[in-house]
Amino acid sequence: MKDVNYLISHGVDVNKSLELFGDMETYNATLPEFLNGVKEKVPQLENYKATADMANYAIIVHSLKSDAKYFGFMELADVAYQHELKSKENDSDYVYQHFDELIEKVQNAVDIANTYLGNEGSSAMVLTPTSPIKKDKKILVVDDSSVIISFVKKIFENEYEVITADDGEQALKIVEQEQDSIAAMLLDIMMPKVNGFGVLEYFKSHNLFTKIPVSVITGAYTKEMVDMVFQYDIVDLLAKPFNEQNVKQIVEKTIHRSEWLSV
Repeated sequence: MKDVNYLISHGVDVNKSLELFGDMETYNATLPEFLNGVKEKVPQLENYKATADMANYAIIVHSLKSDAKYFGFMELADVAYQHELKSKENDSDYVYQHFDELIEKVQNAVDIANTYLGNEGSSAMVLTPTSPIKKDKKILVVDDSSVIISFVKKIFENEYEVITADDGEQALKIVEQEQDSIAAMLLDIMMPKVNGFGVLEYFKSHNLFTKIPVSVITGAYTKEMVDMVFQYDIVDLLAKPFNEQNVKQIVEKTIHRSEWLSV
């Protein structure tokens, strides 16, 4: 174990911590509990971010903030506090954009704590990047716009196999043939031949929502449209125009439903 000056030189507010713990002996004995807590909380945060569950995200990040303050990791506490405020405002965009910054601060605190305790070999990344789905698992994008299809394919070209259909009729044929390998579907509503509602009705009548999670992407974003699509067991709805971050977020959320259904 290193001297307390190691903590101080790395920005840890030890004096503030001692207001709670009283002495360094108690601080040192309790510090491993901080590390154990981080290992539990970070995967929870990742899951709640993936599903845009900001209510539960706020609860966990509040706990992380409090633990960081107790042990004097004020930079982490400050960043976690911003995440707490934004998640309470249901600002999932902020959480998504700044999640890597939070993880960086978490990792820094973990590295400092492990080095101080003499556990230099234990400072592995607290959050391993999510492994992409194997290429035998596919995302089905159903849209009559070649621009949208090309856009989505480019985003995920290094992660998933993206298969496409430009109308609902073609999509249903693909689903019949490959439903066991489709991890998620992004579905447009306004299409020729069989439109998106036709696909949703088919999924409902054949109990396919439990096999292939569906999120809707549409340019016809009205209250009536929202009410109609959420009569079906879809994961979420994304309005056009959207950007790369929006698409990544909804696919991550939809894929997460797929992984949950397979458990």
